[in-house]
Amino acid sequence: MAQASDVVILGAGIVGIATGIHLLRRGRSVTLVDKREPGHETSFGNAGIIQREGVRPHPFPRDLHMLLQVGLHLSTAARYEPLALPRLAPALLRYWWASSPEHYRRVVRAYAPLIGRSIVTHADLMVEAGPQAEALVSKGGWLLAFRSEKGLRHEAEKAQGDAAEFGIGHKVVEWPELQRMEPSLIGGLVGAIHWTDPWTVRDPGALVSEYFALFQRLGGVFVQGTADGLTETNGGWSTEVDGATYQGRQAVIALGPWAPEVLDKLGYYLPLFVKRGYHMHYGTQGNAMLNRLVLDAEVGYVLAPMARGIRLTTGAEFAMRDAAPTPVQLGKAERAAQEIFPLGERRDPEPWKGARPCTPDMMPIIGKAPRHEGLFVGVGHAHHGFTLGPATGELLAQQMTGEPTAIDTKPFGMERFLGRMGR
Repeated sequence: MAQASDVVILGAGIVGIATGIHLLRRGRSVTLVDKREPGHETSFGNAGIIQREGVRPHPFPRDLHMLLQVGLHLSTAARYEPLALPRLAPALLRYWWASSPEHYRRVVRAYAPLIGRSIVTHADLMVEAGPQAEALVSKGGWLLAFRSEKGLRHEAEKAQGDAAEFGIGHKVVEWPELQRMEPSLIGGLVGAIHWTDPWTVRDPGALVSEYFALFQRLGGVFVQGTADGLTETNGGWSTEVDGATYQGRQAVIALGPWAPEVLDKLGYYLPLFVKRGYHMHYGTQGNAMLNRLVLDAEVGYVLAPMARGIRLTTGAEFAMRDAAPTPVQLGKAERAAQEIFPLGERRDPEPWKGARPCTPDMMPIIGKAPRHEGLFVGVGHAHHGFTLGPATGELLAQQMTGEPTAIDTKPFGMERFLGRMGR
């Protein structure tokens, strides 16, 4: 006999868990399905920033110098796998087009209100999740560091504009003040932008686990196993997991980079692609420590103080989702990081690898599937999945229960890709 609930959610990352919490608060019964332990895929391996300042999603590079760096495999910030290019090319060409100055300005204006919900919605979940969740968070912002005076001044000008337009707090920090803030930095930096509004998390996976524990306390049901797609029924939607059937009046696809495996079968051939990334934890030499996360902007990696040590996260790797790992960027980033900070020994046996689900226009898909009743989607958050998981969950729950949404969700609708999809 099928096990029934109001909503079945496929995907137990931060988006799926947050959506479940918001639905449970509204009196819906929820079954959450994932092949892995909740929060142990893309939600697990990130820099741990709740990026309130991140009103500008990552555009495709359009300057010749950066394109040559990437094309010749000289860049640490971005790398491509040559054998994957034929399959990635259509999406990447649209990504390049969407990054044109005129289109990108429209993207930022639409994206900024969503980012504006990031701290608010995380804080909401943290309070209800309890003191262990709140203890994982630092509210001291993070540092966007520069090795050249030109880079720092250019970013300072952009930051001033974002402060005026979007109310984002920041401070330009010259090297003497930066060294007082972070005494263990060796040198090689001229200064940084101190983004003061964002929060950072010393163990992103642990925070998602705390959110999952809240989901269970509210009465949510978790089923671990591989869902065999979604099937439309007279009463809604059903899925099979290890021979058992689970039904819901509504369904949510929050599978991140695995979403096409379900969406394609339903006729939604979305132009999703992945940016892969790696991380490794390190000790430090002597008594060195980091008080805040540091992003080495002109090289393209992050050093973040975490529970397991200093986490180094790489830039973007354009490759197929399930291709063998090629942690070339990690080696380059490690050498560059040792120029500015006394990294110690590696603490992980192998680099962690994950895949960020992306759309060509840099904005997630949040909302109802246009050709099916009761089917909703929350995917494509790229670099901001951890930041936007709770905000996405809030918006989906509001849409699914007929409430007014906290922000206008039209820019994030799947309809923007409808003309390019088959059936």
